[in-house]
Order: sequence, then C-alpha cells, then structure tokens
Amino acid sequence: MSGECKDLLSGISEYLDGTASEALCAEIRRHMEGCENCRVVVDSARKTIAFYKGDQLVQELPPDFQVRLHGTLRDAWERRQGKV
Repeated sequence: MSGECKDLLSGISEYLDGTASEALCAEIRRHMEGCENCRVVVDSARKTIAFYKGDQLVQELPPDFQVRLHGTLRDAWERRQGKV
C-alpha cells in the first residue's frame, strides 16, 4: 500500500459517515478510480457498516469455527504482510 493510500484511508471514517470535507471526498473518489485496493477497502467497510446497522446477526457462528476463521484470516494477513 502506497503512502498516498495510507494518507487517504486515514480519512475513511469521515468519508463513509459523510463528515469529510468535499475536497477530501473528491480526493478519495479520484484516488479510488485508479486504485483497486482502496476501492476494495472502502467497499468492504461500507458493506460491514451496512451489515452491522441491520438487525442482529442472522446466525451466531459456532465458537470453534470462529477460532479457525480468525486463525486463517490472521495467517493470510501475516503472509501478505511478509511476516511468515
């Protein structure tokens, strides 16, 4: 992730909740036109917010599945970050 990505995504909360300045919103939109990674991050954040704003979770995940899922996601993240 580039420095520009990190700088712009530091304002993602304000961008998504509508409190960011119009200049920041325009800059984020412009950046996302050419950056697939940031588009995915913003889209995922929007979907997560929409999911949690809805009613309660449809079904609770079994505890052992949660542990395996978190481990798998952590391992994938560490590989991607070059920590493994």
